[in-house]
Amino acid sequence: MINVLLFGATGMVGQGVLRECLLADDVARVVTIGRRATGVSHPKLHEIVQSDLLDYQALEAELRGIDACFFCLGMSSVGKREDDYTRVTFDITLAAARALVRANPRATFVYVSGAGADSSGGGPTMWARVRGRTENALLATPFARVAVFRPAVIQPLYGARSKTALYRLLYPAFVPLFPLLRWLAPASTTTTAAIGIAMLEVARHGAPKAILDSRDINDLANGAARQHMQPA
Repeated sequence: MINVLLFGATGMVGQGVLRECLLADDVARVVTIGRRATGVSHPKLHEIVQSDLLDYQALEAELRGIDACFFCLGMSSVGKREDDYTRVTFDITLAAARALVRANPRATFVYVSGAGADSSGGGPTMWARVRGRTENALLATPFARVAVFRPAVIQPLYGARSKTALYRLLYPAFVPLFPLLRWLAPASTTTTAAIGIAMLEVARHGAPKAILDSRDINDLANGAARQHMQPA
């Protein structure tokens, strides 16, 4: 049985991941940490609401029981200064990862980054280099497993909604196009459900490589679906 720690559960991706974790038979407990409650009620779910996402000293005992952390917390870079974007994207992410690895280095850490992240950490695009530096720092942490997801176009399913007003405005217009996009660009299109299912597969069996794009995410999710359909 898997005990999951989830960051960003109120965001679009996090909503989808939370749903899949609560549906999974082998997930015993889901602990969410965030500034706001999810509004979801479930016997598996334990929510921790705190304003300071840089300090986890009081949660050390809670973290020791975690098998996998799914880090879906993020923010849009539009209109943001680099220091503000770095605080959320790098500082908060690494504070959580370092607290968890101290408590349980055998855990799996899965981070949602984005297509186009700059692994050099020094390119001209602000969000890409900050994401790249964050990925590199996470991959250097001594967890049992670290996987970076780099989705591009994400289709929200089962009521998942973005907190970014512009995205909420644009997504309904894209709904009829998603099937065509999945066919034309399978390496660039995935869903919130596929991300959640793929994260659970990484927690169970590991990842085929350290950095996974949308095609890799979909392959993991589809493989889990095929395995579930096989007769016992």
